[in-house]
Amino acid sequence: MSTEDGWPALRVADWEDTRDTLHMWTQVIGKIRLAAAPMVNHWWQVPLYVSPRGLTTSSVPWGRRVFDAEFDFVAHLLRIRVSSGEERTVALEPKPVAAFWEETRRALDGLGLDIPISTRPVEVVRAIPFEDDTEHASYDADAAHRFWGQLVATDRVLSTFRSRFVGKVSPVHFFWGSFDMAVTRFSGRTAPEHPGGAPNCGDWVMVEGYSHELSSAGFWPGGGEEGAFYAYAYPEPPGFATHGVRPSEAYYYEAGGQFLLPYEAVRTSADPEGTLLDFLQDTYEAAADRGDWDRAALER
Repeated sequence: MSTEDGWPALRVADWEDTRDTLHMWTQVIGKIRLAAAPMVNHWWQVPLYVSPRGLTTSSVPWGRRVFDAEFDFVAHLLRIRVSSGEERTVALEPKPVAAFWEETRRALDGLGLDIPISTRPVEVVRAIPFEDDTEHASYDADAAHRFWGQLVATDRVLSTFRSRFVGKVSPVHFFWGSFDMAVTRFSGRTAPEHPGGAPNCGDWVMVEGYSHELSSAGFWPGGGEEGAFYAYAYPEPPGFATHGVRPSEAYYYEAGGQFLLPYEAVRTSADPEGTLLDFLQDTYEAAADRGDWDRAALER
């Protein structure tokens, strides 16, 4: 499969074990970035980003050097590079999280990157420390490549959507805690303190992430046969859930407090990009209009 093929099909049931293993592997690398990078509001210093080969940390400072780490879903390698010119790789292949963690730790040590991290994963119910996790050990290379293709397509549309907003807006980024891609717009006003409640994640983490009013949208490889696009507002304004949203396959998921659009509805559309942009625009307007945002000042 080439990313030029557009919107790859990938049933969640066909790669769930690989997805859950990859989730833990991205947490390993994400926590390394978290430990090394200077704090930025809403934790914007910790996500990963779509690259021409997979997912990357981008440049991270450590001492007088910078390094990056990239999941290469073409060659199926984790590449760790430092500004002194050295590089180490770890094979992406079926192996337990414990083995991936040990190999990654050795690669970091070989590059002089002695970065201490907490090895307990976050935002998951069963938080097995990396060094003890022999449960998650699957890697389907084709599925990982297809998932990256989904992210490439989604990143392209979210970036177009992001460009229409001149107010405060996040990068298009991949959060390894919740294992989803997101872009978030802000009204400019502060929000009520978030109650927290994410599993194995301090409430103060969510308080920082949701410190200001927002409208967020993205893609998660769950919530449907092939994953789902989502959109929500915090705080949710009155009437948000009943606001009209395109396309017809989109619906409000009461238990999750968000709109959902099955990935396959976009993939099989005659105009996937237009269909997804309609969903993003309508759900944003649900938040902005119902929440009385100053749209004239915030939009291009």
